[in-house]
Amino acid sequence: MRTSDRLRIAGIIFVFLWFFIGGIAHFAATDTEMRIVPPFVPWPRATVLVTGVFELLGAFGLIRAKSRPAAGVGLLLLTLAVTPANVYMLQHWELFAIPYWALVARLPLQAVLLAVIAWSTEATRLLERRS
Repeated sequence: MRTSDRLRIAGIIFVFLWFFIGGIAHFAATDTEMRIVPPFVPWPRATVLVTGVFELLGAFGLIRAKSRPAAGVGLLLLTLAVTPANVYMLQHWELFAIPYWALVARLPLQAVLLAVIAWSTEATRLLERRS
């Protein structure tokens, strides 16, 4: 197996675990997750539960090669959709028991996550076919 194939598999495993664990957290710690929903988003509980479902669907979509690019597109869009929560946490860092430096680092790390999702799932290939 080529090194690039092993790296892509490692990327898929990382993305799967990221969203699988994150999706479970939406249900196991709903009240905690609701705290990071910005006030301008209506229905924070429903928002947390729906995004949790999408995280789990996206994670499981990565398992089969045939559904992987579509799951990758969905996870890219979901990651972009939750960016306001990350910005809200940074703007109101005093409300959260997370070091400020970690909240600052989170945004560039989110860009890395987007790149790993796009590359490992070959989501961009699907988007290129659609245009």
